[in-house]
Amino acid sequence: MKARRKDPPKEVVIATRNTGKLRELEAILAPLSLKLISLKDFPEIPDVLEDGATFSENAGKKARTVVHLTGRLTIADDSGLCVDVLQGRPGIFSSRFAGDKATDRERYQKLLDEMTGIPEDQRGAEFICVMAIVSPGGEMQTVEGKCRGRITFTPQGKHGFGFDPIFFVPELGKTMAELTPEVKNQISHRGQALKKLKLILPQFLA
Repeated sequence: MKARRKDPPKEVVIATRNTGKLRELEAILAPLSLKLISLKDFPEIPDVLEDGATFSENAGKKARTVVHLTGRLTIADDSGLCVDVLQGRPGIFSSRFAGDKATDRERYQKLLDEMTGIPEDQRGAEFICVMAIVSPGGEMQTVEGKCRGRITFTPQGKHGFGFDPIFFVPELGKTMAELTPEVKNQISHRGQALKKLKLILPQFLA
């Protein structure tokens, strides 16, 4: 009796060149035994202009563009930090908050500088992540994850990326950058969005 040949893992493109994002997605999606490839595997694909008015518009545009260029099932996200006292800024401009070439440190330091003098009880904020999944046939769905917290006065912690060192999670008594990757993936905005995405992923893989 011949042994049944195992099907190769399904390929899914993660529409990012951000190694931090890719690492988080790989960890959360690991149980699904997918072959995840990123835009680093497609150097010929230019960065997609994120000119939408919302996280959802930007995520959808990235996913549709990459599907068109690769012919593969694609997951894209747009995420950012929305600060209450700044009327939701930096929001969809989080990655460009201190300029296109700015480092994570320059971005969060600019935010801390803007919030100089704002008391602790007015430093509420939330991380938001919208993920879009698009099939080669054009079917698309989006999911959203959020995580509430507040902005610290000084950076703390060495894990994570982006604004993690200044985003304090009250329930855990730590900043995002002080959490282990495993804990962060359970409570983060991206982790929450991915939990929802995993529920609809089977219909796209079928």
